Amino acid sequence: MHNHFNGLKTAGLFGLIWVLLLGLGSIIGGGRYIYIFALIGLATTFYSYWNSDKLAIRAMRAYPVSEAQAPAMYRIVRELSTAAGKPMPALYVSPTQAPNAFATGRNPNHAAVCCTEGILGLLDERELRGVLGHELMHVYNRDILTGSIAGALAGVITSVAQMALFFGGGNDEDRPNPLALIGMSLLAPFAAMVIQMAISRTREYDADEDGAKLTGDPLALASALQKLETGTRRAPLAPTPQLVNNSHMMIANPFRAQDVSRFFATHPPMAERIARLEAMASGTQRH
Repeated sequence: MHNHFNGLKTAGLFGLIWVLLLGLGSIIGGGRYIYIFALIGLATTFYSYWNSDKLAIRAMRAYPVSEAQAPAMYRIVRELSTAAGKPMPALYVSPTQAPNAFATGRNPNHAAVCCTEGILGLLDERELRGVLGHELMHVYNRDILTGSIAGALAGVITSVAQMALFFGGGNDEDRPNPLALIGMSLLAPFAAMVIQMAISRTREYDADEDGAKLTGDPLALASALQKLETGTRRAPLAPTPQLVNNSHMMIANPFRAQDVSRFFATHPPMAERIARLEAMASGTQRH
């Protein structure tokens, strides 16, 4: 169990999404059609999950690099993947000066790690090691699967809500109170999205903690995050639909603060992440 109980928090948040889904599904024809929306959501999730590496790499216009092109990156990832007993992922570099990094892929055997040109120029090798340890743990913790399921459930809830508003919740016999129908149909997708973002934030805490354990150097990641907070503020990315859909994979929020509300942020506050890593280095824990 993680010291900050993030696994339990994630399970609890998934439970809340299912409560929303079942509650909303019950208002349409007594729940008779919920399976149709679930199948659509599962199909969409499977496609996104199976092709997650391609979609994210394409969104960042990244290109594969050889060991001769990125020797430090190769050396660090090889050492860390060997230490974890996992296969080495494919390595990519994105041609943007916005400092960031992400890992993607459906499992450790089909994974990719990508750094931007900006982060490679910003961090020293010790800090880069901390960042790459964090990203590898996203793959090893199956966070891509977790995010895909959360996104699918939120999508199903949104689809059910739209159908409820469009069809009015069924025939006269099973149609619920109109005000309750409208309220549930509008609020459920909002709540599902907030919960989905909360799941993403808990997975970031776990990747910080597990990555720091993998490298044995929590302060290296803390130092990297401090630089990334300043660097992403100076060189934010434009919130295009492709980037927004993949931003949760990145180690730092790539957009301007005013472009992302606190409720819909996919990343925890940077100050809190740094404080947890510093507490981890000193042998204390923050809950």
